[in-house]
Amino acid sequence: MDKKVVLAIDLGTTGNRVIAFSKQGEIVARSYYEFHQYFPRPGWVEHSPREILDTTIKALKDVLRIVGTENVVSIGITNQRETTILWDRETGEPVYNAIVWQDKRSEPICEELREYKEVIRFKTGLFLDPYFSASKIKWLLENVQGLKNKVDQGKIIFGTPEVWILWNLTGGKVFATEPSNASRTLLFNIKELKFDPQLLKIFEIPEGILPEVRDSDSLFGYIDKRIAGREIPICGILGDQQASLFAHCGWEEGVVKNTYGTGLFIMTNTQGNIINSDKLLTTVAWKFKNKINYALEGSIFMGGAVIQWLRDNLKILKSAADSEKMAEGIKDNEGVYFIPALQGFGAPYWFPKARGAILGLTRKSSRETIVRAALESLAYQTRDVIEEMRKELRTDFKVLRVDGGACLNNFLMQFQADILEMKIERPRIIDTTALGAAGISGITSGFWSIEEFEEVRRIDKEFRPILERNEADFFYTKWKKIVKKIIELAEEI
Repeated sequence: MDKKVVLAIDLGTTGNRVIAFSKQGEIVARSYYEFHQYFPRPGWVEHSPREILDTTIKALKDVLRIVGTENVVSIGITNQRETTILWDRETGEPVYNAIVWQDKRSEPICEELREYKEVIRFKTGLFLDPYFSASKIKWLLENVQGLKNKVDQGKIIFGTPEVWILWNLTGGKVFATEPSNASRTLLFNIKELKFDPQLLKIFEIPEGILPEVRDSDSLFGYIDKRIAGREIPICGILGDQQASLFAHCGWEEGVVKNTYGTGLFIMTNTQGNIINSDKLLTTVAWKFKNKINYALEGSIFMGGAVIQWLRDNLKILKSAADSEKMAEGIKDNEGVYFIPALQGFGAPYWFPKARGAILGLTRKSSRETIVRAALESLAYQTRDVIEEMRKELRTDFKVLRVDGGACLNNFLMQFQADILEMKIERPRIIDTTALGAAGISGITSGFWSIEEFEEVRRIDKEFRPILERNEADFFYTKWKKIVKKIIELAEEI
């Protein structure tokens, strides 16, 4: 029996995992470790770069012990995007905690730079928003004592998590990224495929701190044998949502996917076309086989994190898995709507000042009511984005391919099918970010052909609409009205 495998290093928002995939696409080994979430102030979210690295190496060593280092053909990396790390290139020490993609502290910086929002939008395909890396870098340069001086001396370098991990796993030999991640910094010209001098000037960021940009399917380097016992090629990197799209065979036209993770990330491949949208992001899908593909994306900040918040902060459920049974325990939402703007609104509203709310409560309302309303909010937010995609692309998607932990919730998936009036496909392997990273690495290293990788994708369950269309539209119309009122209220406060 062939014991050869490809590994995926999946750098998530709440933890890091390493998964080994066989030639048949089976998961033969996996390891996962959570890391701490730090919330120093309201709207601030941080991670420890050292903890990101330590949990990655720990998970990697766990899997290597199971599969045998000699059986690993190659490694792919996928990562939480936009999260910003600066470190000393000589000592390897981070200058500050990682500022996470959810973090809103750089909102004032974005307000100060509003006059440049159109040029930023034109060059990057993104909005001027604290979500992306550039304003986070600028905040660090302005607020960490002595940092500017070290930058001027050429001692400091920047990276999102895949750059930090790649640099450390190769013993500091490789300082590089690829276009799907570079395109999330607000500094990368997606038409010219390079960091843009004008954008660097706007944010007052020196070019010398930025990593080299290589193709997504490049041979990036080799794991230091002091870590793995032998040098293993790293030959594929993708941002997490692009990796998910890759695993869903997103090079096919008309494929739309949603990852139900910490946030919700809806994405469709627009091939070589850059779509100019007022409400959605245009981003690089990948540069693969020497060909650039773009994607249209809607990023929603609070997805599965809503259920985590109900569990950890309000303590109205013991585990995320309990939410399905609780939601099914009542016949409807009793008129209660949960507005999950706990980190502001992302797509398609892009209103960071918005705050969360629960409306429609009565004496009859219970824990189950709130949990059900929270799950329903994920489906409504998804329709918000897909409605925009339909308008921009002038197409009607026939199926939504899903992944992420919350897609295991059957109540949510059925309600999603009802609200979208679309078929939902849930794959057998829901770790699609990891599968996508393994896929691009395995194709690059010759472990799989593209056709063989397409065969790896198998459907676990389909969900089809059962709710009457007029009833689904009634629920959604009410959602839209409430969101509008929440935004109006936030503008007044």
